[in-house]
Amino acid sequence: MITNELVNKSIDYIMRHLDEEISIEDVANYCHFSKYYFSRVFKAETGESIYGFIKRLKMDQSALRLKIEKCKSITDIGFDYGYSPSNYSSAFKKHHSISPAEFRKGVNGICVSHPFYPDKLVRFQSFEEYDQQIVIQKLNDFVVIYERHIGNYIELGKNWCDFTEKYKDYFKEDTLLIERSYDDPSISSVEQCLYDICMTVDKKCLLDNVTTIQGGKFAVYRFEGLIQEIFVAFQGIFNIWLPNSDYEMDERYGLDIYRAVDRENMHVVMDLCIPIK
Repeated sequence: MITNELVNKSIDYIMRHLDEEISIEDVANYCHFSKYYFSRVFKAETGESIYGFIKRLKMDQSALRLKIEKCKSITDIGFDYGYSPSNYSSAFKKHHSISPAEFRKGVNGICVSHPFYPDKLVRFQSFEEYDQQIVIQKLNDFVVIYERHIGNYIELGKNWCDFTEKYKDYFKEDTLLIERSYDDPSISSVEQCLYDICMTVDKKCLLDNVTTIQGGKFAVYRFEGLIQEIFVAFQGIFNIWLPNSDYEMDERYGLDIYRAVDRENMHVVMDLCIPIK
């Protein structure tokens, strides 16, 4: 868990400006520290240098866009992250061990390997089946207590138990539990996935780790099933529904809103929410 709020704020800054040329000085200045001091703090909290973190996010986020924006050229996507065509191809291949063109050819199929269960091959529903289950909704902003993690989604269950125990005094009848995910585990290293676990709270809450999740227009898929099947549902939306729909994902990030949790049977009801334009 990332406990330093300045590091969390710097990550928010990086995510907002990922399509720009971000320097270490830019991030350090935003947090009002020298670049040398803040570089040490950032690496101690995240395990990565600021430069390495920014580069990794650019490669992973651009790969996601190659996956879901099939009508946009590889050159344009690379350019959006500050790369010339040759530099983007070289950097992408160095990071993902495959060229952008080869990566794009390999996605949007009817099945995919499961990153958490390597021996398992998962198959998707058809576009029509996903489309029948997706509702376009406008969600309000959420004021939340949050904790940010970089790690394997396999650890989510324990992290949620610790989180809900720590903040049990803030629960009310209408409290929502929300995950905000920044990475696609079929693209990013499973050990480096960035995500927030959150619970809604009164806007007057005085805790330091309170933030606002921006609402807006979302494609909402109601999932009911076993926890290990959530990955399959999300990947089906990203691989099958979104690239073939009339919608585009915008700069916000996906949300999972829990509606019911049966921990004993590892069963959940949740809304998988994809931000769209």
